[in-house]
Amino acid sequence: MRLTVLGSGSTGNAMLIVAGETRVLVDAGMSAREIVRRLALVGEDAARLDAVVVTHEHGDHVGGLRVLLQSLACPVLMSEGTREAYVAERSRNLSKDEPRRRAEILRDRTEEITTSRDFRIGAIDFHPFTVPHDAADNFGFVATANGVRIAAVADLGHMTTLVRERLRGCSCIVIESNHGRDMLKACAVYPWELKQRILSRTGHLSNEDIAEWLSDQGNGFDGSASTIILTHLSQRANNPYVAKLSAEMSLRERGPLFQPTTEIVISHPKEPTAWIEL
Repeated sequence: MRLTVLGSGSTGNAMLIVAGETRVLVDAGMSAREIVRRLALVGEDAARLDAVVVTHEHGDHVGGLRVLLQSLACPVLMSEGTREAYVAERSRNLSKDEPRRRAEILRDRTEEITTSRDFRIGAIDFHPFTVPHDAADNFGFVATANGVRIAAVADLGHMTTLVRERLRGCSCIVIESNHGRDMLKACAVYPWELKQRILSRTGHLSNEDIAEWLSDQGNGFDGSASTIILTHLSQRANNPYVAKLSAEMSLRERGPLFQPTTEIVISHPKEPTAWIEL
């Protein structure tokens, strides 16, 4: 298996997972043109996608979905709750016809998934699980193929027992490290209501949350992953160097019996990561 985070942040999120001849796009938060361009940058053709999996309906995860699907023949997989919220979304940034257009593009090509049932796309088995976030039905997942396990969990307000369990035994983990708590509180651009939302238990994980999980030798990171990709970094309330250093220091703090070999990789909003080969 291999994967690349095509881009991550408030301006758009998307990830590509490949196993053999199977190619799955997870989320489509950038514009359709940008997704196609970034796929080309990593040597992939959007026409070869076997499916698009949507984790939840927020704009930074589905902003380019409708237009992208116009040029694809593959199905789109999402939960019923996510589909309803995606179609019904109304905001000042969307035209009045957008709900109708979204409903039409999804007609006869949506495959419904739930967090209580595993599903398979080509050579990849997906094991979804619920994560706490202020969306209709947000989920993370473990993707497996040929004995390799990849976990992806973004947009969650806190690390539940279920999330901690599902991240164990994985070769690669993609997880958000959205903000530094002090940086967020000091951010003059964000109103207090937005800060409260981000800091809530259905908001976003902080650098401090990731550090706690990595250093916890009881219910935290088990050391299995060779690579951890930190995603969804805020461009206003975080610094990629701070996020990476915080994670790396937490790994070193686990003590002499744990020799950290895990690589911390930072995703970026404007370019794909290098391929992670597993």
